[in-house]
Amino acid sequence: MDLREQIGQRLVTGFPGTELTEDFRRMVREYKISNVILFRENITDCAQLKQLCGEIQALVRRETGHGAFITADQEGGLVTRLPGDAVNVPGAMAIAATGDPENAYRAGLLTGRELRALGVNFDLAPSVDVNSNPENPVIGARSYGDTPQEVSRYANRMIRGLLDGGVLCSAKHFPGHGDTDTDSHLALPCVDKSMEELERTELLPFREAVRAGVPAVMTTHILFPQLEPEHLPATMSRRIMTGLLREQMGFDGLIVSDCMEMRAIKDHFGTVNGVVAAMAAGVDLVFISHDTLLSGQAARAAEQAVAEGRLSAAEMQASVQRILALKEKWVDGMPEGGFDFDEARRENEALLQKTITEVHRPAGGRPALGSAPLCIGCPAYRTSLVGNVDAGETNRFGDGMARALHGSAAAMQPEPGREEIAALVELARRHTSAVVGTFNGRLRRGQLELVARLAEAGVPTVAVALRGPYDLASLPESVWTLAAFEYTEQSIRAVARVLRGEAEPTGRLPVTL
Repeated sequence: MDLREQIGQRLVTGFPGTELTEDFRRMVREYKISNVILFRENITDCAQLKQLCGEIQALVRRETGHGAFITADQEGGLVTRLPGDAVNVPGAMAIAATGDPENAYRAGLLTGRELRALGVNFDLAPSVDVNSNPENPVIGARSYGDTPQEVSRYANRMIRGLLDGGVLCSAKHFPGHGDTDTDSHLALPCVDKSMEELERTELLPFREAVRAGVPAVMTTHILFPQLEPEHLPATMSRRIMTGLLREQMGFDGLIVSDCMEMRAIKDHFGTVNGVVAAMAAGVDLVFISHDTLLSGQAARAAEQAVAEGRLSAAEMQASVQRILALKEKWVDGMPEGGFDFDEARRENEALLQKTITEVHRPAGGRPALGSAPLCIGCPAYRTSLVGNVDAGETNRFGDGMARALHGSAAAMQPEPGREEIAALVELARRHTSAVVGTFNGRLRRGQLELVARLAEAGVPTVAVALRGPYDLASLPESVWTLAAFEYTEQSIRAVARVLRGEAEPTGRLPVTL
């Protein structure tokens, strides 16, 4: 294998649309780019995804002699890439709300089998971040909880389920993205903690995942100045990637980067420079997730860095050997396997019902919805760049809940102002109750103001948190509050069953409000 082929094994790229582009084909031919990341924009339905994965494998095998890692962020809940006719399991915090770590294993096993059947062989999950900061805009309900012990209990079972299901997986985001109020997709966060502080919280789930045999660990683009004084994010820090993760923690699997086009890297260091620095730091598999042609530029820069001695040829070979060893087992050596979608949907629906959590019940008991409830929701807008493509100006919660409860629907903006709030309260007065879906309301506080004004007006009110449960921390005592952890059709159906009295909200809150 020559140097260009070696570098191609270490790069992952994406492409726009639902078919292989000529740019992607050229990058595979010319630079031997050997791995792919897929997003929701690449997928229309399960049949198309399976065909696309087959075409990727055929192209990469023909041009490189080895199979491709086909990766996706299939965490469940808020971060899913599979299409509507697939089965998307609940997210991490929702699973933890069931109180049973074996549900994490079941979710992982179902996901692994489904991905394997569709042609995806590497799930970039789970998050083992400890969501110790309620203001965290990017992790939140993607975490199993706010203590390292609980995160480890659930994450390790999810990891085992994914592996048993037949796919690689990756614990992320090392050394921890849970205690920040900044999204690294948009800026360069800083966690100014000592090693001792990190050991108590952030690092513990990673240590446990390494002991449990996780095959890959994903990096984070965050500054940790007490670990790396050179103003380098963890992904680009040899002290953190090699010194801490490899040498101190004894991790011998794949180190994979988060996307190098995120603004934490792109705006401060440049994507191509960041790729070379990440390789030098000890990252095996480096992601350029969107700009296909940029992967070719990165490959050329890496070749030059080897020629100039800035990248070690010996470390390049060792990294490629780690990659090929995993491909031999998980790409070439793993049969496709079957998957019963109907059975999986039934299992998943039952699992998701267990996640619905009653956070607060008023002293007088559940408020009666009456014969004419008003169901209020905002669009399922994109709250972070890690989420899927914006769902657009729709009122999925209000419309879906109104159908389920035989009520009326009303839409609100993600950040309703005083006039909109007043109009919605006046409209609710003409109904028997109000059911409000909040979505990131802790950061868009107009949603919470609406709930408070409804309660103040004497309208029997239910508030349903459709992302993190933190929205529900300080609402009026008269409001019945439920946590659903995700804004999806399946979560709306599960909440509706509770509101109709057909199911009990048996979940328990996995974080402290």
